[in-house]
Amino acid sequence: MDNINLIVGWKEWIVLPELSIPAIKAKVDTGAATSSLHAFNIEYFKKNGFKYVKFEVHPLQGNKRINRYCIAPLIDSRYVRSSTGEERIRPVIKTLICISNTQWEIELNLTNRDSMGMRMLIGREALAGKMLVNPNHKFLHGKTNTKKIKELYRMKI
Repeated sequence: MDNINLIVGWKEWIVLPELSIPAIKAKVDTGAATSSLHAFNIEYFKKNGFKYVKFEVHPLQGNKRINRYCIAPLIDSRYVRSSTGEERIRPVIKTLICISNTQWEIELNLTNRDSMGMRMLIGREALAGKMLVNPNHKFLHGKTNTKKIKELYRMKI
């Protein structure tokens, strides 16, 4: 067994610092191989011979006023099967994920998750050797309340 030092619930609040996302609710899903992030207006481009992807994120479910514009190196485009069984090619990026005081790099595929319950899914590949999941619990590393969300996203009350 790898050096596992984090036990998480089936959903957790996490941080994606390289994407300027200070709080996003994520479902921890051992049934999914890959991790997914809600993204829209996805565009590919090249700069200095390197491939990039730019995209937008509404990090909070049900709130389209909060928007993050992101740019990341494109590491791959892969076929990913959705929960409905549909297979589509999706852009894949690498980024840091932070839960509590632990952070590591994961691969994320980008797709529109508007119809899904949460904006992010953490799959087995991101979990491997890093986390154990306790499916009986959620938010083992703390809930992020409305006041904290407003502070993090600098919203007006």
